Amino acid sequence: MAGFNTAITGLKAATTNLDVTGNNIANSSTIGFKASRTEFGDIYATAVVGAGSSNVAGSGVTVTDIAQNFQAGTTEFTNNNLDLAINGSGFFQLDDGQGGVTYTRAGAFELNKDGFVVSKSGKYLQGYGLDSQGNRLPIGNLAVDQKESPPQATNNIGLSFNINDAADPTLLSTPYDKDVPSSFTYSTTVRTFDSLGNENTVKYNIVEQRPVRDVYTVDVSTQPLPPTVTISGVSVAFDAAGNPDPVQLDTLKSTDKRIDTTTLVYDSADGTISFETFAKYSGYGDMLINDAGGLDITPEPTERDANENYSYTLAVPAADTTLTIGGVPIEIATSPTVPTLNDIADQIRARETDIKDRNPNVESVTVVDEAGEFRLDIRFKADYGNIGSEFSVSETGGTVLTAVPERTYEGDNSYRGQYQMFAYLNGTELLDIGKSVDPGESGFAIKPQDTLSEVGSVMLGFDPTTGFLNSVNGTTFSRGATAPQLTIKGADPANTETLINLDLSNSTQFASASIVKASSQDGYTKGDLIGVSFAETGEMVAAFSNGQKQNLGVVAFATFENQSGLQPAGDTEWGATLTSGNAVLNPPGTGLNGSLRSAALEQSNVDLSTELVRLIEAQRNFQANSKTLETLNTVTQAILQI
Repeated sequence: MAGFNTAITGLKAATTNLDVTGNNIANSSTIGFKASRTEFGDIYATAVVGAGSSNVAGSGVTVTDIAQNFQAGTTEFTNNNLDLAINGSGFFQLDDGQGGVTYTRAGAFELNKDGFVVSKSGKYLQGYGLDSQGNRLPIGNLAVDQKESPPQATNNIGLSFNINDAADPTLLSTPYDKDVPSSFTYSTTVRTFDSLGNENTVKYNIVEQRPVRDVYTVDVSTQPLPPTVTISGVSVAFDAAGNPDPVQLDTLKSTDKRIDTTTLVYDSADGTISFETFAKYSGYGDMLINDAGGLDITPEPTERDANENYSYTLAVPAADTTLTIGGVPIEIATSPTVPTLNDIADQIRARETDIKDRNPNVESVTVVDEAGEFRLDIRFKADYGNIGSEFSVSETGGTVLTAVPERTYEGDNSYRGQYQMFAYLNGTELLDIGKSVDPGESGFAIKPQDTLSEVGSVMLGFDPTTGFLNSVNGTTFSRGATAPQLTIKGADPANTETLINLDLSNSTQFASASIVKASSQDGYTKGDLIGVSFAETGEMVAAFSNGQKQNLGVVAFATFENQSGLQPAGDTEWGATLTSGNAVLNPPGTGLNGSLRSAALEQSNVDLSTELVRLIEAQRNFQANSKTLETLNTVTQAILQI
């Protein structure tokens, strides 16, 4: 009777179903486990040609497949960065070191003694290595091969600040001294590192230019006449009338931009040569003046107001007169009593406000008493430049002042928005930040001036109308553009060849507190490995105690044309087969690959409720097939008893 075999196939199928269900239940807590299900097919004997099938009894059941469900399990987050989970499609590729390659979704990895990332079974996680430029290398064992981060010297500094426009430069103490805070407008310090990882600082002192011009008066009375002097490396000869050679004067003008060559004059009366520097450059750099024999005769400069000034000598009038200053009349009477110079000075002082109101270009009207001699000084605002011709001082009647000004100075507003910036290593050593070698100094005659630099300050310029930085070390740029970079030399005590680029973009001069708006530098000290983490796109990132991070590799994800064709290999791993096709490897997040989650594990996708129901069904099927066998046995016994 074929029924016995039919019942036996049913028992075998039910037993297999029980085995699969029990295996699912047993692995309900296994990381990365994929549940299986038993699939059945009926058995029919082969029919002869022409025979129908409607009257053919079946021969039982067979297990056609034990199919796995590759649906993703629940993600559980952990505190271990080496725990990895795949959010989406893909498998981790493992290599046992003997040529055996398997694939898994169980991402509980760890580092072995050699720094390789391995699974709990000791197999190596596969991924792309990276070269020094960050380019991906061929697939291989992922390893943490950087246990320390070497130091890096600072190569770039970014510094953005605001300097308070309301600060009054006339209140700065002179001369400038790095150790006297009252002699500079603002100071800030940036941390740097040398090539050995030692920490240093670069301190920046910023000094607003005062509204003064430097005046140089050189005594040449002992020199052959007419004199010849060398100023900033340029020989300048004067004629008998005291006029400099025009060609030599043009050369001097192009050589040293600090000098206002229109002020260069020889005074034969006292045997002196004098000239002035523009207010922008007062106190900036060193002047060098040599006599005809090459001897340094550079004097200490004096200062004068950068504003335009007219000076008149006052006298007691011989008769009644009207003194008109900038259109404001002042009546000076000589009867019944003749006024003194003090009386006249008081009358002028009383009308100063009226004069300034009528003449907005006038900054002050003062009367100065110099040992009994009184002088009327008219000071114009430097913003207006040379406007003396637009302002008149006159009188009618008795002579109360000289007919023309005794001294006239042209106004110079070039100092507005101009700052000198000094840089000091560790607050003491003055650094070379790009200041051009002063003309006439050693080396200037050998190379063009702009190819040399020396320790000292550089000039920063701010637009006085908008407050934005618009020039650095003589190079101008438009608003919104990147500021020209300064090069700092000598700020690395361990390597004198190190050059640091300083970017001052976005610095301003607004009427608010002086502050640092942004500060950055790219140097760091030596660091030790403190941990490894993974990015969503698969990068394995090493973190070091110095705050640096380094990409060590990229995890590779494997996908298959038919993942259902994978062959279970134990340890929650699968092997590729002809049915599955070869693995296609790509980084996470590319193609069909899912993303990577660090500090997370994918749990088993077993649904216990479903498995318990299947267990009941498998038990029922087993009992039913047993009943079939029991019934057939009873029938057989009945036949034997006939």
